[in-house]
Amino acid sequence: MLSSVLLAIPFLESFYNGVLQAGDYFILLLLLLVVLMVALLTERVEKVRTLKNLNNELKKEAIKLEDANNELEAFAYSVSHDLRVPLRAIDGFSRIMIEDYEDKLDDEGVRLLNIIRENTKKMGQLIDDILLLSRAGRQEMTISKLDISSLAKNVYGEFNQDTQGRNIDFTVEDLPKTKADRALITQVLTNLIGNSIKFTREKENAKINIGFKSDNEDNIYYVKDNGAGFDMKYYDKLFGLFQRLHSQEEFEGTGVGLSIVQRIISRHGGRVWGESEVGNGATIYFSIPKNLK
Repeated sequence: MLSSVLLAIPFLESFYNGVLQAGDYFILLLLLLVVLMVALLTERVEKVRTLKNLNNELKKEAIKLEDANNELEAFAYSVSHDLRVPLRAIDGFSRIMIEDYEDKLDDEGVRLLNIIRENTKKMGQLIDDILLLSRAGRQEMTISKLDISSLAKNVYGEFNQDTQGRNIDFTVEDLPKTKADRALITQVLTNLIGNSIKFTREKENAKINIGFKSDNEDNIYYVKDNGAGFDMKYYDKLFGLFQRLHSQEEFEGTGVGLSIVQRIISRHGGRVWGESEVGNGATIYFSIPKNLK
């Protein structure tokens, strides 16, 4: 539009040269200025209209994406829940075979049945983790003031069976209270502390510290240990679903725990990140906004 106006200027000038006197050139310039401003305004209005249409399309696509995610989570929840029954049946019948027919089975038969039971146990844990991941995104949040120090100590106490007989120096700093959902943050601490207990298993003198870093906008907490650690070049996989940085033979797990942590903290408006060095432990940070309502 603007280019058309500019092209018309020589024509207008030649047209008025024969009609207007020198004093009328000022009126001509004003006229051209008005035409130019109208053209610019029209162009700006058209851009705004285009941006508005694009914004509406983006909103529609966002709604479709949210619906698709909800359907996917509902499907995962339903399938995972339904898989529990056949898994329990497989494990139960395998156990009966071992207990009641052990004298009729050779060593290889017993070994194979135990492998079946072990794998159904792993599948059961995977199903539990998928259900937890689904609940982490669907569960309604109830925000209240939490004593993170007390919560962390209670969570560690729940791992009594895993820590019994081990030399673990577990310390919790004087952490500031924060507003968050108790059940979800308990799940975050359960996953992070559980990981630290697991990955310090080979350490004779294990250390796990729950600490805090000050920030203007967020409360930043961390779980630090001196365990196996991980290679930072694989950091992009750290919070990926079903991603593992250690083999199943080294450390058991499903690769879902940190995905659950990330989803929960994201729902609180915070973020999760980590630092590590192979053989020298890892530190996982998570933030919760101070103005969370």
